[in-house]
Amino acid sequence: MDLLALELGPLRPRAVDLFLGGVLFTVVFWVFAGVLLPRLTRALAARERLTEGRARAAEAALAEAARAGEARAGILADARHEAALTRQRALEEGTEAIRAAREAGLRERDQAVAAGTARVAAERAAARGELERDARRLAARLAERIVGEPLGAATDR
Repeated sequence: MDLLALELGPLRPRAVDLFLGGVLFTVVFWVFAGVLLPRLTRALAARERLTEGRARAAEAALAEAARAGEARAGILADARHEAALTRQRALEEGTEAIRAAREAGLRERDQAVAAGTARVAAERAAARGELERDARRLAARLAERIVGEPLGAATDR
C-alpha cells in the first residue's frame, strides 16, 4: 500500500514502516515524559533554587559593597577636607611665623643700628674731646716756643 504517490526513489516510505515508527516514537516519548521528564524537572528546579539563592546572596553582597563604597567615599571626602584644613592652618601659621621672624629681625637690626650709632657718637665725642685737649696743649707748647717763655695758668684748662 502506497501512501504517497510521489516518486522518491529509495527514500519512498512504506506504510508499515511509518506506522511502526509512529508507535515506537509514542512509546519512547511516553517513557521519557513519564520517567525522565519529572527527574529533569526536579533537577532544573533544584538548580534554579540554588542559582536564585546564590543570586540573592550576590545581590546582597553587591548592595553591601555599594554601601561600604559609599561609606569609604564619605570617609575619604572627610579626610580630604580635614587635610585641606590642616594645610590651610599650616600655611597661615607659617606665614605668621615668617612675619614674626621678619619683625623680630627688623627690631634686632634697628636696635643694633641704634646701639652702633650711639657707640659711634660716644666715640666721636670722646675723640673730639681728646683732640681738643691735645690741640690746646699743642697750641700752648707752640705758643711757648714762639714766645720763648712759659704761659703757665692760661694753658692749664
